[in-house]
Amino acid sequence: MVIKNKSGWLEDILGEVRKHVESRKYRITNHARERQQQHKVTLPNLLYILTNGVHEKDKTLYSTEFQAWKYAIRGKTIDGLDEFRIIVAFENEMAVLTIIRLKRKK
Repeated sequence: MVIKNKSGWLEDILGEVRKHVESRKYRITNHARERQQQHKVTLPNLLYILTNGVHEKDKTLYSTEFQAWKYAIRGKTIDGLDEFRIIVAFENEMAVLTIIRLKRKK
């Protein structure tokens, strides 16, 4: 069950992310695919970050344009060398909106 607070913010965002990844109820937007290719982020790394990352509450925001919360998940790749912020939103499924590189391996 999805639990939201008064503002509509999901209370257990990481649990929701994991549930959507495990059940394969997610889609990657065209913009996120472009960023995925640009940053050379493999699908296993993307899913690893989503399921093992942390919720960045200060980077989460409400989009009046789309009438939805955009949640920021921050994490490292499987090898621990690169760090990314992934922005997701929820409709019937989880949408991966963009991928932002934060730290690059040397």
